[in-house]
Amino acid sequence: MQTYSWYQNLIKPTWAPPPWIFGPVWSFLYLIIFVSFGKVLLMAYNKQIPFIIALPFILNLIFNFLFSPIQFQLQNNLLASIDILLILSTLIWALVAIYPYAKWISLVNIPYLLWVSFATVLQITITVLNSK
Repeated sequence: MQTYSWYQNLIKPTWAPPPWIFGPVWSFLYLIIFVSFGKVLLMAYNKQIPFIIALPFILNLIFNFLFSPIQFQLQNNLLASIDILLILSTLIWALVAIYPYAKWISLVNIPYLLWVSFATVLQITITVLNSK
């Protein structure tokens, strides 16, 4: 409850989405991530692609899973902003890297890319608005 209260009390831009939207959006995105990133990892395991192509996908997952603990348990907006920039960068790297091998993986992740781009701007804005 303290985490929810802390986040609710942050200054947010007027264009910030309501909190209830994050659950459904991430549920949809995690389905895309599970299928497409899983395919990439399987391709790397079967040596259909070099490991370096799978690396940004792995890093993206790590940074993605770190975001919530950083944001909500540590309550550290600056570190969360750095993390989401790493999520966005590794996602772009991943989609560019896999494109020559499996275009559909890049294309199916466009909603993820759009959401992370939006979330990056939102997180940085929240960080700036709440910096002391």
